Amino acid sequence: MELSTGILIALIGILAGLLSGMLGLGGAIIIIPALIMLGYTQQIAQGTALLMLVMPVGGLAAWQYYKAGNADLSAALILGAAFFLSGYVGAKFALYISHDLLRKIFAFVLLVVAIKMWFFDKSAI
Repeated sequence: MELSTGILIALIGILAGLLSGMLGLGGAIIIIPALIMLGYTQQIAQGTALLMLVMPVGGLAAWQYYKAGNADLSAALILGAAFFLSGYVGAKFALYISHDLLRKIFAFVLLVVAIKMWFFDKSAI
């Protein structure tokens, strides 16, 4: 990897970490599109983002929320277990569909979430 690419990736990580800690965003919302803009395929961008999550990148941010009484440990454990198991199934599926279709599915999900958050309150599901 070239130094300039490594610096860009570090900057992407910093931006994703800041937004994750500040807004509770999943880092993948920033990281996956950014890696694709750097030339990564959809599968490689997703796999890289998931591999990054294996490291305790959110530990310090989560600790701050927990210390302030703003985190539900029981819910987090249930979410984590469910994510762990379903992530395996989702990854198996993603490896068998085309890069183009996977990218379109990802974009569609982001669009639906953005429209829902922008135009509708949480009771309008």
